[in-house]
Amino acid sequence: MDRGLIGMIAGMALAFAAYFGGFGAFLLVAALGALGYGAGSWLDGGGRAHELRALFERNRR
Repeated sequence: MDRGLIGMIAGMALAFAAYFGGFGAFLLVAALGALGYGAGSWLDGGGRAHELRALFERNRR
């Protein structure tokens, strides 16, 4: 899938959430979509679980 199609699908999902669920549902769908996009990009880049743990430990200091 190219990025234009993915963007269109995400926009349609946000529009349905806003129309049927209101602004709170819109924000929830947007936040979960961003989280899913970030996780997918990290996994596509060859991310490993120990790298993620190290990232969280570095941010806690």
